[in-house]
Amino acid sequence: MAHKAITELKFKPLTRKNWDDFETLFGEKGASGGCWCMWWRLKRSEFEKSKGKKNKGAMRNIVNSGEIPGLLAYSDGKPVGWCSVAPRERFPSLEQSGVLKRIDDTPAWSVVCFFIDKCYRNKGVSVKLLSACIEYVKEKGGKVLEGYPIEPKKGRIPEVFAWTGLANTFKTTGFVECVRRSETRPIMRYYIY
Repeated sequence: MAHKAITELKFKPLTRKNWDDFETLFGEKGASGGCWCMWWRLKRSEFEKSKGKKNKGAMRNIVNSGEIPGLLAYSDGKPVGWCSVAPRERFPSLEQSGVLKRIDDTPAWSVVCFFIDKCYRNKGVSVKLLSACIEYVKEKGGKVLEGYPIEPKKGRIPEVFAWTGLANTFKTTGFVECVRRSETRPIMRYYIY
């Protein structure tokens, strides 16, 4: 498929009103292997049992409850990107990770996942989505936004492995590295003051 030219992007929180756009973007397979962006919201054993329809139902329940689990990016009215952003405590699997566990007691919001339509990848959508997340968290009164990107040892990595974002995307938007417990996984923060 040819990559599409991007006009001005617009960003909207995922709500009941635009659930159909989320479904359209994620497709029948639920983005990556039936995840429906539930990877960080469930224990690993629960996630494995829930791939597909159960994960989709769980995400829909979150949205129906009134919680905003992230932002959608639109180009010409079409959903082209997704970023999961919420207070860190909404992602219990982060606490189970030795590499991504809390670095201190500072209340933080977390950016845990990106999903970009294949036709719109490598066009700066992730950077613009991350900037929109900063503004969103600022509007909600958050002071610290964390990310857990991949920083490949050399060259490019397959897009399927870049779902937590790339370190360069975070650096471009003003995030700073705070801790690195793994060679390729920094914890980065953006301070909103």
